[in-house]
Amino acid sequence: MVARLVIAAPSSGAGKTTVATGLMAAFAGRGLAVSPHKVGPDYIDPGYHALATGRPGRNLDAYMCGTELIAPLFAHGARGCDLAVVEGVMGLYDGAADQGELASTAQVAKLLKAPVVLVVDASSQSRSVAALVHGFASWDPEVRIGGVILNKVATDRHEHLLREALGESGVPVLGVLRRAPSVATPSRHLGLVPVAERQAAAVEAVAAQAEQVRAGCDLEGLLALARSAPELHVEAWDPALEPVAGRTMVAVAGGAAFTFSYAEHAELLRAAGAEVVTFDPLRDEALPEGTSGLVIGGGFPEMYGAELSANEPLRKAVADLAASGAPVAAECAGLLYLARSLDGQPMCGVLDADARMSQRLTLGYRDAVAVSDSPLAAAGTRMRGHEFHRTVIEPGAGPAPAWGLRQPERRVEGFVRGGVHASYVHTHWAAVPETARRFVEHCTG
Repeated sequence: MVARLVIAAPSSGAGKTTVATGLMAAFAGRGLAVSPHKVGPDYIDPGYHALATGRPGRNLDAYMCGTELIAPLFAHGARGCDLAVVEGVMGLYDGAADQGELASTAQVAKLLKAPVVLVVDASSQSRSVAALVHGFASWDPEVRIGGVILNKVATDRHEHLLREALGESGVPVLGVLRRAPSVATPSRHLGLVPVAERQAAAVEAVAAQAEQVRAGCDLEGLLALARSAPELHVEAWDPALEPVAGRTMVAVAGGAAFTFSYAEHAELLRAAGAEVVTFDPLRDEALPEGTSGLVIGGGFPEMYGAELSANEPLRKAVADLAASGAPVAAECAGLLYLARSLDGQPMCGVLDADARMSQRLTLGYRDAVAVSDSPLAAAGTRMRGHEFHRTVIEPGAGPAPAWGLRQPERRVEGFVRGGVHASYVHTHWAAVPETARRFVEHCTG
């Protein structure tokens, strides 16, 4: 039994991340062990959640992992905790395009049997807030909205009007937050600026969010609501795999340029018998000694192109490792780093392709089938993933593509070359745990 809350909103931009992160930090500051979670594929918010709680931020994505894994993954992350806070995605009932409720915050709340707290941007309304909350609370009887937090409230008079209106809705007000510039987190072309790039500023922002929540929210009421969640009868997900024979070291790119990763990936690699070592392509001039496999996830190499290019010793080390046939798994930012160039600046040159920034946002879930055998998947393996970038690479696929995508349009993309699997598509290995074992097996030869 883990007390739990889902923090949702009518739409994006209402303040979910600020409220969820502030609640996590406020409860952690009271000595509770808080488990942080995020609905959907987002990598950035979980970084702030981890900063607030001291525990890995974990994603709950029903499209990428399947509905059957949501509760087990939650139980795995929340094991031993006093409270779990789950930040939603987009609007409460928004999910994967043309897939009904799939991957929506509402669906995850139902799978977790968790009460929902609705964060409402009240900046441009008064009595209408009651109609809005009533509509969301009555839309799906299986979704239990246990309270409202009013955000961006202007004055005491404004607060009085909002509370008076909501008094007739039957949904209690559990918090009122005023506009506070100190809690704001800067954004750019793909959303919030990650924690790894802000460091001290991120710490200050999370502390300010916690203080705002402590001052404006009924923490006892929220905790009581979280504890009202019924017992969740589910077996926790376990990354345990039969270890691969032999010593294997897998180097994983980190640092400010490569911040996108799911905690379960490293857990699965370790469970398969690998030693996982993180390195920073912005600072380290060599791969960790003994590296036999390389994972380069997503991030923002476009923001650090000059620094990545200037680190010629590491670029050569990566190219030499790939040329040796060692397994290299690269997603999105990793794909760009392996390219010949990024915005005209030399990269690792592993792939005969060039990348550049674009004005067009590519965003959405992908239904993918492996086209070519690789260290990640045998040809024909089906996986679900997600694309999220404002860059293009030319050509978009090599002679041996990585994936065939079924939607939104049929196309092939990515590159398989020797031991290299490079693609724009982010995947969640918990959905297909054999991925990690196959990768480690290729590392041992």
